[in-house]
Amino acid sequence: MADSTPPPAPSKTIVFVRRTASTLSLWALVSAVFLSHRSWAFLGLIGILTIVATIEYFRMLRAADVRGFPRFGMLLAVAYSMALYLPFLAGNQPPPYLDALAVFIALAGAFTLQLRHAVRGVESLLAVAATVLGFVYIAWLFNFSARLIFAVPGGLDLPGRVSASGAFLLLWLLAVTKFTDMGAYITGSVFGRHKMIPHISPGKTWEGFGGALFFSQLAGCGLYAAFPAELAFFGTWAHVIALGFLLAILAVIGDLAESVVKRALGAKDSGRMLPGIGGSLDLIDSVCFTAPALYFYLKWFLLPEA
Repeated sequence: MADSTPPPAPSKTIVFVRRTASTLSLWALVSAVFLSHRSWAFLGLIGILTIVATIEYFRMLRAADVRGFPRFGMLLAVAYSMALYLPFLAGNQPPPYLDALAVFIALAGAFTLQLRHAVRGVESLLAVAATVLGFVYIAWLFNFSARLIFAVPGGLDLPGRVSASGAFLLLWLLAVTKFTDMGAYITGSVFGRHKMIPHISPGKTWEGFGGALFFSQLAGCGLYAAFPAELAFFGTWAHVIALGFLLAILAVIGDLAESVVKRALGAKDSGRMLPGIGGSLDLIDSVCFTAPALYFYLKWFLLPEA
């Protein structure tokens, strides 16, 4: 008779080693893309993470027996990403109506697909809502990281290449976001005593949140001090510090938002792509909230005419 006893959970040390190895591998990949200055490399990496995360999302829905329209959702994510990337690759901005059109197609398409099925109470609305959420939450929000690369002056001057300012802006975003995650994890693991929001994520502590704020400033201010010319569009230290705190808070919220999704669907991780971290959605959950915030901050306060 087969032993049905579940395997023991890995120790914190093993989890930490796996997480560190995955993190170092990811930063090596990001560094290679960064050094290439090729727009296709930047957009290719963002696009792959977008599509994989979308696949993971619909797999979690299916595993939880939540009905949606995965083929339509994945097709929309691919089409939106391509419609966004192709103008950038040619040295142009995407059409201003792209986002509104994509949301309209997501909503109209999901309702159209639902018309093929009998109405089964709230389940029918959940199928539409889950499909639209998958697009807005992942493909739309995460692709603001692609928009950021070309949002600063000079970002579109050389088709096929990413300017130094555009590359460093994305690097700054990723560093602040991931240092926030890392600071929360390290500080919470060592000093965590007071639970922050146990009904959503039992592991989150207020001590970890303090570490997240500190590490975000360490990354944001450190990079700004090291590369003042490439990050000159920030203007003053006040903007760097304010953005550091803002993005740290949103990174924590983004991480908790994915915890809501996973807890609601009964999933521990979105996937197994990255040992110690999980799947693509586990990797980009915080960026889905920090990238749009940084983009709008730039457009409203720093580069209103760009």
